[in-house]
Amino acid sequence: MREALAEARRAEAAGEVPIGAVVVIEGEVVARGFNHPIGAVDPTAHAEIVALREAAARVGNYRLTGAALYVTVEPCLMCVGAAVHARVRRVVYGAAEPKAGALGSAVDALAVPGLNHRFAVMGGVLAEDCGALLQAFFRARRGSGASGA
Repeated sequence: MREALAEARRAEAAGEVPIGAVVVIEGEVVARGFNHPIGAVDPTAHAEIVALREAAARVGNYRLTGAALYVTVEPCLMCVGAAVHARVRRVVYGAAEPKAGALGSAVDALAVPGLNHRFAVMGGVLAEDCGALLQAFFRARRGSGASGA
């Protein structure tokens, strides 16, 4: 999770919402991603999607059956869908996301009937650190009057 936090800090440095992700296969980080839909001009450029794309390219297969996806914030519905399609083994996240989290906070995407894959979920890993990074980012944004993220 500390590697994912480092990616989140990269997003923050770029002026993006500080969310980071890494994909781990057999104990090795094979891909990294940070949130950057603004800079990429791409609504799908969430940290998880970026990391999953990089992992698939690196291993030469879109199915990442032995992979664990670590992300600093509970994934949204789009990112859970991507993890399902990638066939990851598990998703580990830091801070819960009560407004858009799709692994139990706002919705439980894995409870949708008809999914052809499900994965293990572990939340709350370094939750305080992950949550504090987000809170500080949004506190600073509100204080500066900036908008758009």
